[in-house]
Amino acid sequence: MKAYWIAHVDITDPDQYSQYTRRAPQAFALYGGRILARGGRSEAMEGRSTPQRSVVIEFDSYEQAVACYHSALYQEARGFREGVALAEVIIVEGVAPA
Repeated sequence: MKAYWIAHVDITDPDQYSQYTRRAPQAFALYGGRILARGGRSEAMEGRSTPQRSVVIEFDSYEQAVACYHSALYQEARGFREGVALAEVIIVEGVAPA
């Protein structure tokens, strides 16, 4: 069953954050991740205010999504985001097709 990373990110240093965005897609690809939405137009309809950037990444399974997050490759990329962006990352399992 598919799984998704859902991330909301507010960036304080775009130059440093770009180091993360150059590296992280390598980890996503290694674990079969496909970026479905990244930084496009968005609007908060309920809840917290709209973050600067929202991202949705699809994986073929929950296990792959979790393994990607914990991988050394992703954690190395994540280090470039530390201190220059406030990120909320949630992994959620999809529903079985009807």
